[in-house]
Amino acid sequence: MRLRTLPLSLAGVVCGGLLAMSGLGRDGNWWAFALVLLTACSLQVLSNLSNEMGDHLSGVDGEGREGPNYGMTDGGLTVKQMWCAINTMVVLCALSGLLMLLFSFQFSIFNYQFASLLALGAAAIWAATHYTLGKKPYGYIGLGDLFVFIFFGLVSVLGSYFVLAHTIVFEPRLICPAVGVGLLSVAVLNVNNIRDMASDEGLRKTIPLRIGEKFARWYQTFLIVVGTAMMCAPDFRWWLGLPVGGIVVHLWMVWSRKGKKLDPALPVLVISTFLLALLYAL
Repeated sequence: MRLRTLPLSLAGVVCGGLLAMSGLGRDGNWWAFALVLLTACSLQVLSNLSNEMGDHLSGVDGEGREGPNYGMTDGGLTVKQMWCAINTMVVLCALSGLLMLLFSFQFSIFNYQFASLLALGAAAIWAATHYTLGKKPYGYIGLGDLFVFIFFGLVSVLGSYFVLAHTIVFEPRLICPAVGVGLLSVAVLNVNNIRDMASDEGLRKTIPLRIGEKFARWYQTFLIVVGTAMMCAPDFRWWLGLPVGGIVVHLWMVWSRKGKKLDPALPVLVISTFLLALLYAL
């Protein structure tokens, strides 16, 4: 299930959810907030399982892969078992998301807000399962960065805020973290793709393979610097500098390491992004 990725999926919803709850005060719906977190985790696990299935079927997870081995690579899980797991997670995502909306709108479902969020939830399930699965997986043609920015940043922060507050405020305090979390999430994907450039060659077209390793590192620097600046710009407090230290360490690792040695840079950025989003909201 790649549980180490869960803090990244929680970063945006924790940030947007806490910002919404701070405005609602005692009227805040904590049951809906808990279901927002559960839905985000379920979607992340669904995405991880689907990605492993897609990479296995396409041959991307071969012997030359630089990243860690997973269940299907080691032979611990069959294709049939993984499809069962994926289908189970689709059902759990749908149930969790539906309960989230029912609690949010207090079981009043006859309104355009409920319908629009239901459609957004269906789009999120589709995006989670089609990064490497399907006839034309978007992750194999270089569109992974765009989808990660949209769903891990904009949808995660703004969507969770809307689920709880039933409105969107187009103010820097909300828009900036949505963009910031999105860019930092893209950075997690990008460093993963830099690490896997050798094994991905000829199998899929990621951004690093399109622009080359040197420019991919500069692209990573841009994502990190701008994403961090967006998180700190609306209302900088000294404690936001704590996770920024981890982000600086991550950048140093990106510029000083190659291949499999880049793997430790991933959890450093994931945890730093989560802490930055949490501390910003708090």
